[in-house]
Amino acid sequence: MTNVSLQKRLAAEILGVGESRIRIDPSRISDVSQAITREDVKRLIDEGAIWVEPEHGITGYSSKIRHLKRRRGHRRGHGKREGSKTARAGVKEEWVNRIRKMRRFLRYLRDKKLIDRKTYRRLYMLAKGGYFSSFSALKLYLKEQGIVKELK
Repeated sequence: MTNVSLQKRLAAEILGVGESRIRIDPSRISDVSQAITREDVKRLIDEGAIWVEPEHGITGYSSKIRHLKRRRGHRRGHGKREGSKTARAGVKEEWVNRIRKMRRFLRYLRDKKLIDRKTYRRLYMLAKGGYFSSFSALKLYLKEQGIVKELK
């Protein structure tokens, strides 16, 4: 077998790939072994005696399936969770989401004239002070106090 390591190295440098991806036509091996300059190798590449093997990628099929499952809420149970409760969602982030929901609801009640501006302001300040632990606690308070009769 003829040694074509020099030609492989030159072709790899010219084409900008690794030597392992360089392929040589077995029927033209004698022509390739005669090539000793870069110009010779470039000519053989143009003629098709030397070419680059396509890259083999990872399909990522299983990771796509995993991603879809997780989007649907699967594979997210207690056994998959690491760290504390606050590691997944910060305390402040949870507070911001909770208070925004309450404030949005209070604004809705005020705009629909279900509560007056004074009541709105009082409830807003109670929410800000952390009086309501959740949105449902706010709704329960409104029902118990008789501020709003029917809530959806």
